[in-house]
Amino acid sequence: MGRAAGSQDFVRAAMRAPYLEREEEHELAVQWREAKDQAALHRLTQAHMRLVIAIAARFRNFGLPMSDMIQEGHVGLLEAAARFEPEREVRFSTYATWWIRASIQDYILRNWSIVRGGTSSSQKALFFNLRRLRARLSQSADPRPRQLIFAEIASAVGVSKNDVEVMDSRLSGPDTSLNAPLGEADGGTSDRQDFLVDSVPLPDETVSDTIDTERRMEWLRSALTVLNERELRIVSERRLQDDGATLESLGESLGISKERVRQIENRALEKLRTALLRENPDRATFI
Repeated sequence: MGRAAGSQDFVRAAMRAPYLEREEEHELAVQWREAKDQAALHRLTQAHMRLVIAIAARFRNFGLPMSDMIQEGHVGLLEAAARFEPEREVRFSTYATWWIRASIQDYILRNWSIVRGGTSSSQKALFFNLRRLRARLSQSADPRPRQLIFAEIASAVGVSKNDVEVMDSRLSGPDTSLNAPLGEADGGTSDRQDFLVDSVPLPDETVSDTIDTERRMEWLRSALTVLNERELRIVSERRLQDDGATLESLGESLGISKERVRQIENRALEKLRTALLRENPDRATFI
């Protein structure tokens, strides 16, 4: 109650602040820019708080506290005052409008959803214009399919149709907690997170795969001992590297034809298969 009353008093005080004539506004801006006159800054910003309130009111449908949006708009107003160049002969309100709106929009993007979105300029434009564009297109005398409306919005904003669909789904409902109960069928003991599927292997599967991999590598190292030096080089460079060497490159380095390399490779693989089968038939599947 106290916070609401304080916010109302702040708004009333801002609305009562006197307007500034162009010459007075310019003089205050110069005093702040050149002498860092805090009193001049206060008068300049106080006279434009009604602008902050008016801009914040445009975003009231996003469901965030009006008082917080006004505070964020005030931050943008101060930023505008810090960057304003009086010598350009532009009204301060014209310059400050962009900074106030940008500050409020950034606040909305940070707090409207726990899922961060709209980081690019096109995504921000989509976030803040989707409802308006969708309503305008839906009110057409000739009703159009939903997908066609999404395509027109995507073209107008400069994003993909998929981006429009994703943003529309985000704006269609609030965030849902993973700890929210699914229903009363089981007494309310099951949460949404209980039904999320984890694609990561179970710990016992990870350990089993590690052990199997180590065992297979040991089998392979043992079998490789039956190869001579040239056979081992060909198999190693052709089969045991991520980017296997070509027959041509091995032939050039060994001084033989690529067909001879192929013959030696086939003979080496057969020797490896025989060595593995001699120890355990299953090991031949690794060749």
